[in-house]
Amino acid sequence: MIVAHKSADGRLQPLEEHLRNVAEYAKRFSEVFEAGEYAYVLGLAHDIGKYSAEFQEYLLHEGTGGDHSTAGAKELFRLRMLPASLCAAGHHAGLPDGGGPGDPAGLPTWQGRLKKQVHPYAAYRREITLEAVSRPPEANGFRIAFFTRMLFSALVDADFLDTEAFMQSGAVQRGGYASILSLFDALKQYIDPWLHPQGDVNPINRKRTEILKCCLEAGKGKRGLKSLTVPTGGGKTIASLAFALQHAVQHGLSRVIYVIPYTSIIEQTAKVFRAIVGAENVLEYHANVSFDQQGDDDRKTEKLRLSAENWDAPIIVTTSVQFFESLYANRTSRCRKLHNIANSVVIFDEAQMLPVDYLTPCVRAIWELVEMYGITAVLCTATQPSLGKLFPKTAKIEELCPNTQEMFHFFRRTQLKHIGTLTIEKLAGQMAMQTQVLAIVNTRKQAAELYQALPAGGRFHLSTLMTPLMRRWTLRNIRRRLRQGLVCRVVATSLIEAGVDVDFPTVFRAEAGLDSIIQAAGRCNREGKRPVDESAVYIFRTEERIPPRMQQNVSIFKNEIQLSFSDVASLEAIQAYFDALHNLKGDLLDRKKIVDAFERGRNGCMLPFAQVAKEFRLIEENTKSVFIPLGQRAKRLAQRLQQGECSRSLLRKAGRYMVNVYDQHFQELYRANDLVVVADGLAVLTNLRLYDTKGTGLSLEADAGKALFV
Repeated sequence: MIVAHKSADGRLQPLEEHLRNVAEYAKRFSEVFEAGEYAYVLGLAHDIGKYSAEFQEYLLHEGTGGDHSTAGAKELFRLRMLPASLCAAGHHAGLPDGGGPGDPAGLPTWQGRLKKQVHPYAAYRREITLEAVSRPPEANGFRIAFFTRMLFSALVDADFLDTEAFMQSGAVQRGGYASILSLFDALKQYIDPWLHPQGDVNPINRKRTEILKCCLEAGKGKRGLKSLTVPTGGGKTIASLAFALQHAVQHGLSRVIYVIPYTSIIEQTAKVFRAIVGAENVLEYHANVSFDQQGDDDRKTEKLRLSAENWDAPIIVTTSVQFFESLYANRTSRCRKLHNIANSVVIFDEAQMLPVDYLTPCVRAIWELVEMYGITAVLCTATQPSLGKLFPKTAKIEELCPNTQEMFHFFRRTQLKHIGTLTIEKLAGQMAMQTQVLAIVNTRKQAAELYQALPAGGRFHLSTLMTPLMRRWTLRNIRRRLRQGLVCRVVATSLIEAGVDVDFPTVFRAEAGLDSIIQAAGRCNREGKRPVDESAVYIFRTEERIPPRMQQNVSIFKNEIQLSFSDVASLEAIQAYFDALHNLKGDLLDRKKIVDAFERGRNGCMLPFAQVAKEFRLIEENTKSVFIPLGQRAKRLAQRLQQGECSRSLLRKAGRYMVNVYDQHFQELYRANDLVVVADGLAVLTNLRLYDTKGTGLSLEADAGKALFV
């Protein structure tokens, strides 16, 4: 018997069985993008290198083994199935760069691998027949690369699943989620009191219900590219879910995926969804999730942990970073889930937060998923950026709630007022005269200084110098005090702007881009409980230099929008702002020329999968992580980290206690012996005096010297 795997208890899996199982899985996964038969041949070929006598010796008697991936790549290349050949070559180490015809045999590119000498594997012909499956040729290099990556995802997931089933004797139970139809029934039950109210309904809730009905009706429409432009307070979270589930039922789509810029919004959104459809049907996927904390039912938690590997849950809530970086990744672990994006509804919440430097590759990926992989994409925001011109001219963006202008007027809750320059002391003085007030500044340095200048009673601070766990606790306390009418003066960085559900009578916002200012206004009079003329958002200039990353945005707002529009919060002003921002950036909307790398190659290399995967980083700040070991649970995790444990599960649990700092701050703390490094870019704080649990979080003033703030 030719063997594929040997289990710990000595059981053997026939190689033919493994190849046919993987082929069937890959076929099923790829049928949604019309590549089932093509993927089937890839599945049959991917491991034929294991037919070599040397690999069998390795597997059964601990011999040397050697490369078993290149054989499948060679055979698929012989059949002229080039994308499949690339996938076979990379199904363990990751998709390689395509390379060029002159690449020597020793080079790790696909072209180099094809010239590599491998152990004889012709024995596969006794059990497996490989016949070519052709696909229409594509002149578009980007489209070829995208297809290759989706095909790679189907193969990798298929390989993992069959191997797991054999090694665990079928003990791992995946799936078993509620159907999309039953989730839609749960949603209808949840929203029924809004659709059929008893008694009087206040005007705000009546308008929210109108938006909800509009989205439900739009869900019956055709698949494609959509937008949902709903002002803050319009209930877009549930309205967009209503559209998504209605649409998924209408068209037989597999799942709903929410793509959100900040983890704080993800946690808030996932909590709402769990209340509607049940916690076991919602996968919240980001660095701060610990699957042992999502519920008391170990079976349900284990199911979500498994779903994190390949996104087979019916509702996924994840970050923009995770979503887009995975679409341009080449590693097996990052790509495994991609095929499950096909045939889904994907909601891009807070779409205005898509990073400008990567806007073209992000938009290109969205359109490719819409046009070739059967998704319906919804650009969902309170301040719709002018993305339409970045899509192909053939793309039609349908607005789910067409009466956008009326909605903006109705949900207008604030007045924007520019009040000139304020020092930290003057701003603190103005805030001290307010019982409940929020100030949003541009740097963590300003936030810390302003917080210290406020009266001690009822003051709060929110920034990324606090652990996610501390930020969550602080937000809970802020919301409680706001509800109870207690003194609540909050200083925050921009992390509070996008989607964080708080409602202040007065907001101060340091000069920023118009999108940030509008988002800040969404934290003022959010529920419309106060008259508009008593709900002010004060825009002020600081004495500190505008951070470089914001300078162009601020310049456009000051020099174009403020000078041209009496109402800078109007839809027309928002459109003009984003048009100017995108025109200003020009070619810099794809600063690293990601799309061009696949269209034309890079450095003589065709299809540079590995190169692009290294370069495509939505968050490029040179930061390192500091673990804060406060509390018994955190101390136990710190002990495991210091003992050298570095599993993905451990790091996910530890994420709730992490603070990310710039490299110069990390080095300052290290030189002062305030932390101990446990891995590359990760340290445990040893001087706990530097972490203020009731205020600003991690101080960047090391005991041995003064660190810098950014």
